[in-house]
Parts: sequence; structure tokens; C-alpha cells
Amino acid sequence: MADEPIGGRDSAAWSPLDSDGWYAARNATTALRDVLVRAGLEKDFPYLRADLNAFGHGLVELGRVSPDTAERLAELLRLALTSGFSRDRNDDDHEPTITEEHKGRA
Repeated sequence: MADEPIGGRDSAAWSPLDSDGWYAARNATTALRDVLVRAGLEKDFPYLRADLNAFGHGLVELGRVSPDTAERLAELLRLALTSGFSRDRNDDDHEPTITEEHKGRA
């Protein structure tokens, strides 16, 4: 038929698995989960998940946490900052890159 989409696919067949944003969110969620496990906080973030917004941009959902969990996370971030962990800005595309031992992580 003349009204059929070319290639046999239409917008109703779209899947998040076809999106770069989904994979970026999933990879970031996995990296964060791994660090939370090492810090003993994995059970404190029960709503942690990868997601996409309506525009197909990847997001990491952290969810609600208790005040104690927020304090522990803040302390971990303070310790990371005082131990030399920092973020550099790349002037070309303004994407942050992580320095120190995390620089080579993909």
C-alpha cells in the first residue's frame, strides 16, 4: 500500500532499546549502583533506575532517600572531594570528564 511506512517500521514500534540515551542512562545507573554497593548503600536507593524522558534523553532516577542516607551520601562526596576527586571541563564541548583513577572507565 502507498501509506505503509518505508522499511516496515513506524513510530508505534519505537523501543527505548533503539535509543543512545537509554544506554547512557543504563550505563550510568550501573556505575552508580556499583559504587553504592561498595559503600554499603545499595539497599538505601531502592528506586535507582535508568529512564528516558519524553524527548528520548536518558535520565538516572535516584528516588527518595532517608535523611540518614542523604547524610551518608553527602559525607562520601565530601571525602571524595578532599581526596582529590574532581571534575574537569572540556572547553570544546563542555562535557565533564572524570579525573584520577576513574579517567579510563568506559
